[in-house]
Amino acid sequence: MSETIEIQEQSTNDSWQPFVGDETMDLLRTKGFANHDGSLNDSGNRVLDETYRVMQACGSPLVSENHDTGIVIGYVQSGKTLSFTTLTALARDNNYQVVIVIAGTSVNLVNQSTERLRKDLRVNDRYGLDQKWALFKNPDSTEEFDQLEMLLDQWRDPYYPNDRCRTALLTVMKNGPRLRNITQLLSGLNLEGVPTLIIDDEGDQASLNTRARQAAREGIDIEDLSENEVSTIYRRINGLKAIFPHHTFLQYTATPQANLFINIVDRLSPNFIKLLTPGVEYTGGIQFFRENAHLIEEIPLNDIPTATNPLHAPPESLIRAVQVFFLGVVAGEIQRNQQNRSMIVHPSRLQEDHSTYFNWVRGMGQSWARLLESDDETEKNELLEEFRDAYNDLHLTVGDSLPLFEDLTGHHLIHVIKYTPVIEVNSRRGPTPQIPWQNNYSWILVGGQSMDRGFTVEGLTVTYMPRNLGVGNVDTVQQRARFFGYKKGYINYCRVFLDPITIDAYNGIIEHEQDVRNRLEEYDINNKDLNEFDREVVLNRMLRLTRANILYDDVDRDRFEEWYRIHAPHDTDSLITANRESLFEFLNTRVAQFVQSGGHPDRSHEQKHLVAVLSIAECLEHLLNKMKFTRDSDSASYSSLRGVLQSHLEEFPDEECLVYLMSARNLVDWTRRTRRLNRNDELQQLFQGMQPTRPTQQYQIGEVYPGDREIKDENRLTIQIHMLNIRDTEYTNVPTLAIWIPEHISKDIIRQDNNSA
Repeated sequence: MSETIEIQEQSTNDSWQPFVGDETMDLLRTKGFANHDGSLNDSGNRVLDETYRVMQACGSPLVSENHDTGIVIGYVQSGKTLSFTTLTALARDNNYQVVIVIAGTSVNLVNQSTERLRKDLRVNDRYGLDQKWALFKNPDSTEEFDQLEMLLDQWRDPYYPNDRCRTALLTVMKNGPRLRNITQLLSGLNLEGVPTLIIDDEGDQASLNTRARQAAREGIDIEDLSENEVSTIYRRINGLKAIFPHHTFLQYTATPQANLFINIVDRLSPNFIKLLTPGVEYTGGIQFFRENAHLIEEIPLNDIPTATNPLHAPPESLIRAVQVFFLGVVAGEIQRNQQNRSMIVHPSRLQEDHSTYFNWVRGMGQSWARLLESDDETEKNELLEEFRDAYNDLHLTVGDSLPLFEDLTGHHLIHVIKYTPVIEVNSRRGPTPQIPWQNNYSWILVGGQSMDRGFTVEGLTVTYMPRNLGVGNVDTVQQRARFFGYKKGYINYCRVFLDPITIDAYNGIIEHEQDVRNRLEEYDINNKDLNEFDREVVLNRMLRLTRANILYDDVDRDRFEEWYRIHAPHDTDSLITANRESLFEFLNTRVAQFVQSGGHPDRSHEQKHLVAVLSIAECLEHLLNKMKFTRDSDSASYSSLRGVLQSHLEEFPDEECLVYLMSARNLVDWTRRTRRLNRNDELQQLFQGMQPTRPTQQYQIGEVYPGDREIKDENRLTIQIHMLNIRDTEYTNVPTLAIWIPEHISKDIIRQDNNSA
């Protein structure tokens, strides 16, 4: 008989005040976040403040039970590891007895995270009474069980000094067997009264139930999912959580789309949110794609290999990218910049393509080195002219601080070309290589998936990525941006080569990411339960939210551009009266601002309207937010539209709009237009057409009246208010809206309507 996975009710933790002790302060000082007097500098205070707020949202160690799940959102390459390392230290200061870090889906990532924790927490640098940690990687042995049992016994012993107790720090690979092993090991321990922190690094990757969509299609209620109806890693993570009566499960990620849009009764759906802000040296999407156009270079479509456009030699854009990189390396060496300089080439997910580009890059370097060392002045000068073009490109951003071209060439350039390792980063020849950054100043890495999520590239300056957008999942594409990071000191040496479609996609992702953070900010600052969050965000239509298989509930899209109309303004009797009262309450105090709109003198009464120029802000607050429409085809999209306008006002708070009272001479003399319903019980046709519809001896088509669709300002939000009588029904004096959204306000919204238990 299959085991049923119980859906546990989540509750937001009551506030408590964590203690900031030596473990946390020493960590931050060791990481360089201190002034000369030992006090924290501004960056250190930022990290501490954010970590403190995360800790405060976790379960108090003084209570007996806790089952909170939270999500901590940073930016790509922005320092999430520093955050959860500092949180680990703060957990130790507050007598958390166990910290588990689910550290990655590959051996390399687990090793990387384990060594980072070992180094930052100074595990190997302290002995005896000074040691506060016992570190275990993928524990599964009897000896490790005995050590863990002893550690917990010490915490339990009332006579054992608390400051001599060590916190068990466990790192485990995000892998079914590894998670099963650690769960089996720990389940044999007495875990009552053991405050535990479980950190899921890259918590949107692999952890979630990849069989959710299948279950929804089969009609299985999410609360009835059995052990055999969920994916393996999801089941293992929930099994690990279940053995700890007191735990907080924290999902760390820069791409939270999947976590936010899974069903809210899912056991991994977070109930609280914390946002991380990067340090002042961080450069992300806005700096690369909005503030300096020269940092992004377009790869021409004919430089991208396809089935119909095979490439048999390195394309010109790749040649330019490598030349720009080499010149930047020489400049770094001359200026004694101690940070690594590196380049990544990411052609696709296929190892065969990696091999092709690897051979191209290595072959170019070998050819250039031979040529620059040869006596053939003609060909040497031709090559140097190519490098001069790359130099001029680099000069656009670096400016006069860039050494002279003559200083960057000669033996300097030859040495850089000859002695920069070119590494293929994949498993084609065995385990994926780990890069010993300290062994060389400059590196060129060629690969695909292995250089995506979680992979840190030291001193990355040039990225060449002809890889296509694929299906366009936001989280996948966003995680490829290894070129983000703490680069302000050398940002002007950076270049990112992408195809035109991917460039457009990243611009859409920047807007989407900022919209998500803006919507979540109040839940972070005010500690609001994330279950109350409306699952809707701005998302360009060329992109998909996340992989479909983890979404139990459907998502819908609204494109707010051009005309938006209410389909069923008559749907609820009581709301017709309420909407009419809200409308006239709004109009009565602004009636003096309305004037007769211009038009042809032969218009009928129905074709004459009143118009006023009002602020979008007052129309949103006092009109649009007051009117309610309950039909499914209206309510969600109408709410989304108001969200789009509210977001627009944050940037343009004083923008105005036009408001038309259609077929009105004044508020009393306002013609009720008659409209019929279609078979779906929605308005068949709201807009009146043009007049005349055919040319006559007296008038051209539409000369008397251009039609309701043309009653707008092309570049300004326009609100038409119609008063209707519905034919063959008892519905009269029904107010409804048609809203023109100009291009500069238009947005694509993706939303989820059924995200509830």
